[in-house]
Amino acid sequence: MAMKFLFIGAVAASVANSALAFTTSPDGIKKAGAGVSIQSPGDLSLFDPNEAGKLQGTNDLTDRISSGAAFTIAPPQTIVDSPPAGAEVKEAHHFLEHLDANGDLPLNFAKPQAPAVATVLGRAKLISDDAPGDIEHVIMKLPDGMHYVEGQSLSVIPPGTDPKNGRKHKPRLYSIASTRYGDLLDGNTISLCVRRAEFYDPVTGIIDPAKKGVCSNFLCDVSPGDEVSVAGPVGKTMLLPEDPTTDVIMIATGTGIAPFRGFMHRLFMENTLAKHMFGGTAWLVLGVPVSG
Repeated sequence: MAMKFLFIGAVAASVANSALAFTTSPDGIKKAGAGVSIQSPGDLSLFDPNEAGKLQGTNDLTDRISSGAAFTIAPPQTIVDSPPAGAEVKEAHHFLEHLDANGDLPLNFAKPQAPAVATVLGRAKLISDDAPGDIEHVIMKLPDGMHYVEGQSLSVIPPGTDPKNGRKHKPRLYSIASTRYGDLLDGNTISLCVRRAEFYDPVTGIIDPAKKGVCSNFLCDVSPGDEVSVAGPVGKTMLLPEDPTTDVIMIATGTGIAPFRGFMHRLFMENTLAKHMFGGTAWLVLGVPVSG
């Protein structure tokens, strides 16, 4: 008995409303395998689960099939008190590695409407006296439980009110310049790289104090012990790649170096798993007006 197949819908429309039909003989179906694969046992030309699947070249499936009833599952690895002979052992910071595990990120520990309070631990000038402007490195102690990862940003709410409307100043966002462990490696500090925003009168060449940056000048003048209202952290996109073999290209000018400082410390300076596992190449292209 002959079988008839009729294709309708998108196929029918593509042939200008003409029906497309074909007839297949029983012998033809039988030769094609009658709906059952005609590949010989062990022929993986159509699909090799070891290569195209998720066995990652381990040959696990092939070994199990070829071993038959003799196949046994290897015993699970056990926790040992000492490393095996010949193993290279390295100590590493690890107590904050969970912060971005499984795709999770620390976000909005505090919001601008209800900011947290950070305490200034220190401040240092980053450029020489003969360089134009002022750039300061500010280290602050965060409240317990407030954490971040490299590439995120912190909001700072300067004290006082806006003279234009009498309301509290709006938060200013600063890229975080340290790793999750902080410059003190205690996991409870944060560093910012801040350029003092100043306006020079083009005629007199004198700084106009009425046009200075409110938040940047506040941060560039803080002293140890001062309290700073902060919110965040925020940021989900400008992060280090999850794959430690990925190359990293960083391009910045001036204080734009801030997030990349955190990247470089994590990949090359701090004794972390990220440093030991990084197998890519990192480029940093930095533009500055002077060498000092």
